[in-house]
Amino acid sequence: MNWLNVFRKAAPAKSSRPDDTQRLDLPLFPLGSVLFPGGIMSLKVFERRYLDMAARCMKAQLPFGVCLIASGKEVGAPAVPHAIGTLAHIDSGDMPQLGLLVLDIRGGHRFRIISQSTQPDGLLRAQVMLLDEPAPQGIPHAQQGLLPLLRKIASDLGPEKMPMPHAFDDASWVGYRLTEVIPVQALAKQKLLELEDPVSRLEILHTYLSQRKLVT
Repeated sequence: MNWLNVFRKAAPAKSSRPDDTQRLDLPLFPLGSVLFPGGIMSLKVFERRYLDMAARCMKAQLPFGVCLIASGKEVGAPAVPHAIGTLAHIDSGDMPQLGLLVLDIRGGHRFRIISQSTQPDGLLRAQVMLLDEPAPQGIPHAQQGLLPLLRKIASDLGPEKMPMPHAFDDASWVGYRLTEVIPVQALAKQKLLELEDPVSRLEILHTYLSQRKLVT
């Protein structure tokens, strides 16, 4: 199965009705990987623009935005990000050597970029609109087979890599956690991030994993 073909019939992410309370001005950190709501990630920061950004965010206790790179690279000239990303909240920061900052970040709300600009130092800033997450939904019977696999993965990874609390009864949480760990290309993970319907996300994951005989 061509993994990306499963998205052709999936509805694209729809933004909520915009209002001032849903809009933020954010620095962006384009990456070659995808951050999901409730997920954790460790970042090694060494470019001056991102060191300065991290220092400002930690001082003000503000998030920055993580987006998958659509074109370009993580270092050097500003990359072009995908339009939908995730707020990154800094849990901790450590500088093991001069000029290298290691950040532990946690995913918050998803957002859609409305407009963006490049600062003189090459840092991207964007006006973004936060996207509402759906209300918690149970796991449909047809996708219950995903749960034993995810429970095993969570046990193997431990709470440091899949932090508590676990929400095995919530379709959004289950879908996000599985998407984080399955070995597929980053663009496929981005498409799953963009889906508004958590059950559609589970259906796609179940199809993919059942064809590989990893779930029943």
